[in-house]
Amino acid sequence: MNNSTFLPQSYVEALPLDAAGRARLSDSLQHAQAFHAIHSSLGQDIAASERPDDAPLKSVSSRVQMAWPDSLAEGQQLSKDYLDRTTLKAMPKVKRSLMFPEIWRTNPIARAWDSLRGQKSTPRYATAEEQKTEDKWRHVGSMRRYVLLILTLLQTVIATWYMKTILPYQGWTLLDPIELFNQNWLQSVELILPYILQTGILFLFAILFCWVSAGFWTALMGFLQLLIGRDKYSISYSTNGDEPLNPEHRTALIMPICNEDVERVFAGLRATWESVKRTGNAEHFDVYILSDSYDADIAIAEQKAWMELVRDVGGAGKIFYRRRRRRVKRKSGNIDDFCRRWGSNYSYMVVLDADSVMSGECLTGLVRMMEANPNAGIIQSSPKASGMDTLYARCQQFATRVYGPLFTAGLHFWQLGESHYWGHNAIIRVQPFIEHCALAPLPGEGSFAGSILSHDFVEAALMRRAGWGVWIAYDLPGSYEELPPNLLDELKRDRRWCHGNLMNFRLFLVKGMHPVHRAVFLTGVMSYLSAPLWFMFLALSTALQVVHTLMEPTYFLQPRQLFPVWPQWRPDLAIALFSTTLVLLFLPKLLSVVLIWFKGAKSYGGAIRLFCSLILEMLFSVLLAPVRMLFHTVFVVSAFLGWEVVWNSPQRDDDATPWSEAFRRHGSQMLLGIVWAGGMGLLDLNFLWWLSPIVFSLILSPFVSVMSSRATIGQKSKNAKLFLIPEEYDPPKELIDTDNYLQLNRERALKNGFMHALFNPAFNALATAMATSRHKQSTLLDHARDRRVDQALSDAPEKLNREQRLQLISDPVVLARVHSRLWESADKYHQWVESYQKLKLNPEALPQR
Repeated sequence: MNNSTFLPQSYVEALPLDAAGRARLSDSLQHAQAFHAIHSSLGQDIAASERPDDAPLKSVSSRVQMAWPDSLAEGQQLSKDYLDRTTLKAMPKVKRSLMFPEIWRTNPIARAWDSLRGQKSTPRYATAEEQKTEDKWRHVGSMRRYVLLILTLLQTVIATWYMKTILPYQGWTLLDPIELFNQNWLQSVELILPYILQTGILFLFAILFCWVSAGFWTALMGFLQLLIGRDKYSISYSTNGDEPLNPEHRTALIMPICNEDVERVFAGLRATWESVKRTGNAEHFDVYILSDSYDADIAIAEQKAWMELVRDVGGAGKIFYRRRRRRVKRKSGNIDDFCRRWGSNYSYMVVLDADSVMSGECLTGLVRMMEANPNAGIIQSSPKASGMDTLYARCQQFATRVYGPLFTAGLHFWQLGESHYWGHNAIIRVQPFIEHCALAPLPGEGSFAGSILSHDFVEAALMRRAGWGVWIAYDLPGSYEELPPNLLDELKRDRRWCHGNLMNFRLFLVKGMHPVHRAVFLTGVMSYLSAPLWFMFLALSTALQVVHTLMEPTYFLQPRQLFPVWPQWRPDLAIALFSTTLVLLFLPKLLSVVLIWFKGAKSYGGAIRLFCSLILEMLFSVLLAPVRMLFHTVFVVSAFLGWEVVWNSPQRDDDATPWSEAFRRHGSQMLLGIVWAGGMGLLDLNFLWWLSPIVFSLILSPFVSVMSSRATIGQKSKNAKLFLIPEEYDPPKELIDTDNYLQLNRERALKNGFMHALFNPAFNALATAMATSRHKQSTLLDHARDRRVDQALSDAPEKLNREQRLQLISDPVVLARVHSRLWESADKYHQWVESYQKLKLNPEALPQR
């Protein structure tokens, strides 16, 4: 565009027209010299505008149709608002439902008082006949969980007793409290300090061993179930897989997104939708893209990608897009908004993550399970991780693909219809979700009050409290997700999950919760609380060794004691207990490989490479476990203290971790490892040998973090058929399509969408048609719009903050006026024009005819 004088020809050249179309338009505009005259000639969307700078509102419809004619269902997607301005029907007509959250009652005394007054929680069960069909599996589930509890506690008691015999100071019963009180306090401290440390060690050991034992028995039962075959209580057993879908029960595929990778989101969504179409059941499904994006560049890119998706798959009237103006309660609030506005149109909804890909067979299978089980409220699929190339991601993909099925099948074995919901790749019965799963904020103040972060566990608990089943379809194929590409990205995600799980524990005593879901809240907390407990266990063990080395033992604990009490280290017993713990930790991994050997290891690179991958993954997990321990400890402590842990990671082209960031994040851990190893080396080399897996992992943490984030190393491991998974050996069509569409989307990706929405005629028309801030006309509002435009254009574009950018692209009148000023008065706003001209334009991203 010319940055001094407006020329009609330059604006025509910016329109998405071919040469013939530009020539015809130029001939019709040869007498039009004013900017508003151009738009009057292009279209008459509204009556003659009172203001010349509102002229772009007249041509919105024609400009959108020029750019995306195949996305509009022959113009049926275009409509008018109450002021006769063009709007794009990106969502169906609203049909509201009421969705009210119940106030949390976490006080057990208040609950008891309510019970005395007859105010008991009454679950909403189905008919008596349906209730009878559930009694059997509920009884079986209860018996199984009692067995799990007995096995775990029995194993923990035996191991804790064994640990007690290993500890060196065995004079517990000889300590006399009265004697300790009467003697010098320093002597008393020296006398009881080793026993205090040992008591703490024993207590922490019991908790941690119980946690490990529960995981072991879960994996073991999962192994047996997968080895034997289908469990008659499996939710998948209720359907043959070929029943026709009920046309009265429609399903919405909803994808909440927020500042995601636009190209990847729409590539996976297109692959999923085309897979649904191949099943012949597309008429039973609709797709909703529910955006909470607050980056203006990403918001405009989402609008463009949605138009292209609708065009490419013929999805007009089937694929919808909405960007919320008010981002309330994050993802759960986004889903609640959908349920309130459009939920009554559907029997089921499938929640997708931004990286989710699901096959049509998987989606129709979930619907069939819902129809075959009218008491099922949520059915969670078991997503397989795939699609990443870094060494870290490939190692994690291998671990989840090989070991994950055992733990998922084991969870189903113990929980049955009182299971987990992981927040994505799951089907939900909409009506009970609307009635029972609205989430009230947690009362009070502090870091554990306010909007619930980890909503999925809570929604599953509320669904079960209302009498609906929550199942895991662990044996249903066709569900996929992606994992973080490197350790630091995973830890950013863990930071949020840690805080959310700690918040959820406040609901442990909420009335009506099923015991299984109270246990789920507890295990969610232990997933992260185990880290500081393990760290305390190591710290107390080190302190005990320091005391044993530097302090003279007290051999006579009572005045008239005949025989001394000698501190005794029993390394043989310690090795035996340590070996037993290793068996509990690593036997499930070995059983996973054995199970694959039975079924065929070709898709994992063969039996030998599978075993080599197992050994390398175990080594990798040993190196990462202490690093995660310290990070999770910081996360837990910061959550309790109300500290905010900020992660402002720089943009990385290949998602590789730079050395500078690695040493900034892991430097303190590396220093701790060096000091810890050096100190124990000076005191006791034998104890350092026991600590070596911990301290040397900490010392190597920056190097492991950086090297494992490299895609080149990951590709070399793939070429060597290490960490190979079936989705890489023989990729399903959905993943192949996702990769192909991702490459296509990268080629036509729109960058700097905000600037294009202000300058480019096509993107300005699209943003104007999809703008959501549509208020009634008033003089006060008109002045406010002018002030907003003046403030925005008075400075360079890079000076605008996030909120200012969002305000500009959310108001159709403001967009029109900014567009007019930038084209008509380019010399006055030369900073904006020059900034736009400096952008590296991607020709494939611009609409072309």
